Amino acid sequence: MRLLFAGTPTPALASLEALLASRHEVVAVLTRPDARSGRGRTLTPSPVKARALEAGIPVLTPRTLRDDEVVAQIRALEVDAAPVVAYGNLVPPTLLAVPTHGWVNLHFSVLPAWRGAAPVQHAIMAGDEVTGATTFLLEQGLDTGPVLGTLTETIRPRDTSGDLLERLAVAGATLLVRTLDALEDGQLQPVAQPADGVSHAPKVEVEDARVRWHMPAHVVDRRIRGCTPAPGAWTTLPDGSRLGLGPVTPAADVVDLAPGQVRADKREVLVGTAGHAVRLGDVMPPGKRAMPAPDWARGARLADDLVLGADA
Repeated sequence: MRLLFAGTPTPALASLEALLASRHEVVAVLTRPDARSGRGRTLTPSPVKARALEAGIPVLTPRTLRDDEVVAQIRALEVDAAPVVAYGNLVPPTLLAVPTHGWVNLHFSVLPAWRGAAPVQHAIMAGDEVTGATTFLLEQGLDTGPVLGTLTETIRPRDTSGDLLERLAVAGATLLVRTLDALEDGQLQPVAQPADGVSHAPKVEVEDARVRWHMPAHVVDRRIRGCTPAPGAWTTLPDGSRLGLGPVTPAADVVDLAPGQVRADKREVLVGTAGHAVRLGDVMPPGKRAMPAPDWARGARLADDLVLGADA
């Protein structure tokens, strides 16, 4: 089949690579416009654009798909299907019916669970034990289209969202190719999503990544892992500045610390929660790179009565 691949960030690369190695032909790539990044705020192409250019594939980078010229460009490609992986723009009704087999979206949850922009992060923060990926046909609703294929993936006890997304991106790429193969062979019928089991996964904002130490330890742990690496969990120091937090580990034998209360020695830094304490891993002090929590504690000369996140 002739394909238009729509994708933008690094997790979409595994699918692009799988499609380039498949029996199908990627005739063009659709991705978000170059964005400013780094300290110099230089314009940088998306990971998908960079790979497409390397492979000699034409790239479209419109800011919107509602422009008549963009619609005409996509129609002119005469594609059989448009696989989508984390593209980041809405596909308007005028384009939904353009590919013969539709826009085939790879979503990193087992729909209808976790519809939305951040399914992997929300699955970890909710304490789910199993998640997965789904291929489905785009329609006007948010992740509501009929399902073409699914896979499941166990969420490991110490998974961060980055760990889990990396595995799902690889497994999902295989699912996407198999889905397109079956569509071309006429061996696949879309199945409507069930009405039960719907949950939503909106984008995780910076404020959502703030740790509330008055919550139980397992909730704190899940929130930090779900926000690692992005947007990055954090708490506040007494002066109001932010301390970035990497994944923590439970310290079930320590139950005498109040929420946010810190106890540090040469080997570890403990912080109290609503239940038992947690042991900090890497932290990112204001204006500095990530470092092991004990190293931070030694250099910062923490007060004996330090409480993190007191203003939460």
